[in-house]
Amino acid sequence: MDVPQKHARDPLHGVTLEAVLKRLVERYGWRELARRVPIRCFMFDPTVKSSLIFLRKTPWARKKVEDWYVADLPRK
Repeated sequence: MDVPQKHARDPLHGVTLEAVLKRLVERYGWRELARRVPIRCFMFDPTVKSSLIFLRKTPWARKKVEDWYVADLPRK
């Protein structure tokens, strides 16, 4: 019996928010994150920990970060 692959096309499936954030920070830096997603945890004394706390509680900000990550993935 085949298992449906409902997550096969979801590029975020299996990727943690922490991994998403770390990749964007590594690639663009905190300054660019703050420019594109103007939230305090990216602008003032940014850390991964404080940003994760905020993003997990704030759906609109998390969506912006995740959408940016997906748009930044290499095309197949």
